[in-house]
Amino acid sequence: MTSDHNWEAVIGLEVHAQLKTRTKTFCRCSTQFGDEPNSNVCPVCLGLPGTLPVLNHDAVSMAVKTALAFGCTVNRQSIFARKNYFYPDLPKGYQISQYEQPFSIGGAVEARLEDGTAKKISLIRIHLEEDAGKSLHTATESGTAVDLNRCGTPLIEIVSEPDIRSSEEAYGFLYRLRQTLLYLGVCDGNMEEGSLRCDANVSVRKKGETKFGTRTEVKNMNSFRGVERAINYEVERQISVLESGGEVVQETLLWDMDKQVVRPMRTKEEANDYRYFPDPDLLPLAIDETWIDEQKKSLPELPQDREKRFVTQYGLPEYDANVLTVTRELADYFEETAKLASGTDPKKISNWIMGEVLAVLKERNIEIGEFKVMPLQLAEMFGLMEKGTISGKIAKTVFEEMVECGKSPGEIVEAGGLVQISDEGAIQQIVDKVLENNPGQVAEYKSGKQKVFGFFMGQVMKETHGKANPKLVNELLKKALER
Repeated sequence: MTSDHNWEAVIGLEVHAQLKTRTKTFCRCSTQFGDEPNSNVCPVCLGLPGTLPVLNHDAVSMAVKTALAFGCTVNRQSIFARKNYFYPDLPKGYQISQYEQPFSIGGAVEARLEDGTAKKISLIRIHLEEDAGKSLHTATESGTAVDLNRCGTPLIEIVSEPDIRSSEEAYGFLYRLRQTLLYLGVCDGNMEEGSLRCDANVSVRKKGETKFGTRTEVKNMNSFRGVERAINYEVERQISVLESGGEVVQETLLWDMDKQVVRPMRTKEEANDYRYFPDPDLLPLAIDETWIDEQKKSLPELPQDREKRFVTQYGLPEYDANVLTVTRELADYFEETAKLASGTDPKKISNWIMGEVLAVLKERNIEIGEFKVMPLQLAEMFGLMEKGTISGKIAKTVFEEMVECGKSPGEIVEAGGLVQISDEGAIQQIVDKVLENNPGQVAEYKSGKQKVFGFFMGQVMKETHGKANPKLVNELLKKALER
């Protein structure tokens, strides 16, 4: 971000989220990503004469759940409008969207910032619309190819107030927004496949001013970090233009990821350029109060609420709670394990999941749902540690075996002869042997060099192949050395 403290950025985000319906907004064509180009199309989404749209009930349900999760007011009646513009990937010559009367208004997203604090970013609206197709400018040598599979796919557009003051806040907004959409199960949040897209409206003004500056719209950002970098670049560019006596031009800009610069796309349109008017083929969308209540009752516990509960119910640090609630599935995995391993400190379970479990997921590039080790198996392993059957060190060996073969920890311990040695007499003999074989180190310890104690611990564990109960070894060593 700019180091010039005389200027302030004013940013608003427009986020398009593709809803996880099986069929399109106004027809029964599949929304499957990656199918053969132009294979999921029909007369309705191609805009052929005489066709009539029929609204997808599931799309409305998902949109309403999203609005309720962000505290929006759901309007009892809303209107679908035609947004008119010409582009090769829009066969009807208009996009069905909502403008003057969207289905929801207001609400807010609680952006989570890097320092652990949060900032409430107000929303103007969330509205329903259909997607356009996709132009592939490098697909052929002779010109541009058009794939209309995406045409008519259901979207919600989430429009923020210009409350964002930095790229960090924009990142925090997008993080919480995407996380919530995933918790709700209404969007897969994949920016690379285009199911989550973000445009940024950016302007700058002198600190203390209340009037907005001229804004530009930045598009073509396909990652959260890309949004951060594009905003930083555009803020710096606008400040440079104004400080050199120039004027910022209202226009649409494309973020060039390879060159890390923005470049002009077209002059920025205003709403009246699209000649919005109510779609004559669609009745007003009427949403019943009782149905809204049903949608509200079906909402899952939201990520920020779950974070707070993990701190209060399980006594976890905020950092742990944030990591464990990144996805709904990971949070479920922790809770199920904690419930089954009721005799184990939740912090110990948290450490294992954040350490060993997440390391395996990252190494194998898999999600928690694809992980072989079930909560029941992990809880059984914790139970063996609590009973003293295996040590923490042996548990790591057992865990690695569980990851590879999917067997229960009990089977692995029995087959590998990994039971921890907790026989005091047996360990005492090994302790005596280690001290007898290392008289020099014993003398060092007795002369005040306490660090040598770790050497003795290591020797005993080596003699027992890591199977000795560390707590018992510690106690017996101290007694023997103090004799």
